[in-house]
Amino acid sequence: MIGIGETKMGKLPDRSLRDLIKEAGSKAIEDAGIEKERIQALYMSNFNGQYLCYQGHMGPLASEVLELGNIPTIRCEGACASGSLAFRQGLFAIASGMYDVVLVGGVEKMTHRATEEVTTGIASAEDFQIEARVGITFPSIFAMIANRYFYEYRNVREEMAMCAVSNHYNASLNPDAQMQKTITAEQVKNGFPVSSPLTVFDCSLVTDGAAFVVLAATDAAKEVCKKRIVEVVGSGHAGDTLTIGTKKSITAFAATINAAKEAYNMAGLSPADIDFAEVHDCFTITQIINIEDLGFFEKGKGGDAVASGKIALNAEKPINPSGGLKAKGHPIGATGISQIYEVVTQLRGEAGARQLKKADIGMNHNIGGTAATCVVNIFKGW
Repeated sequence: MIGIGETKMGKLPDRSLRDLIKEAGSKAIEDAGIEKERIQALYMSNFNGQYLCYQGHMGPLASEVLELGNIPTIRCEGACASGSLAFRQGLFAIASGMYDVVLVGGVEKMTHRATEEVTTGIASAEDFQIEARVGITFPSIFAMIANRYFYEYRNVREEMAMCAVSNHYNASLNPDAQMQKTITAEQVKNGFPVSSPLTVFDCSLVTDGAAFVVLAATDAAKEVCKKRIVEVVGSGHAGDTLTIGTKKSITAFAATINAAKEAYNMAGLSPADIDFAEVHDCFTITQIINIEDLGFFEKGKGGDAVASGKIALNAEKPINPSGGLKAKGHPIGATGISQIYEVVTQLRGEAGARQLKKADIGMNHNIGGTAATCVVNIFKGW
């Protein structure tokens, strides 16, 4: 990992896809300290460009905007996990020996469309015929997951609210975050109802933004990198059924468990070795389930960990120092890359007011749909 760049996340009505790509991609290339001619391939992530912006074929668009010449490009799509899937393609391209330097990016522009249109677009990440057509959208799906979790373990409504509070606090320290204001647990619980028990404060944001990273083979990285080198030491990718009704469990995500196992095995590490993590908190209940499925806390005890302050900045296991999807923002195609941006920033010691005291090994966790796709990456600074 030799270069990172991102835009500010938020409602950006005056910024086009091309503008967002240009800013974030140029920042990453400049941060890497390399000539554009050294970039041999581009892996571009986007989820809903055709529907929300009438723009497909995102790889050549990004290459043209960034003036990379006639390099090979690929667009990757895996719903909300699109960014991390693109990252894995770049990782494999380097690991195979095919390329020495590649650029990986993600972009999404969503806020210019009406809520109903955005909701319809996002619903394409579930089974449209079986679920979306009968009115089941993601807030209702994750509300069902929350209620089932309450039944199987205990009511963690208070702890869900505390997840939102924690993420908003972290985002208040992040200049790139969309929602830079703190909130209280009472505000979360008494917010506008979306799907019981979820309120608007339990849900991730609709966001415009872009993020890019430059990956290089180790020898090339040593040659050009003037900052702390960040190595990708583990990566895992797993899947599960698309529809909620066909899953064996909806309170433990099989895709996360299996992707994490693959990443831990590749890295030769355990959950205890991870200093901090950016996890996919599309809804507050998801964050609690994720920190259990990743092995950080015992199943059914994620809420206890939140309540006791174990996920706060500089606590036992800091979660989402960026503010997460909940408060930094969720520009779907860029989300996974934006998580990686935060991990690298922390490992370099460049996170400013939110900088963690111990940041040597970090993780990003990214799911798509109802945890039908999951990617987990582990990074180490040296």
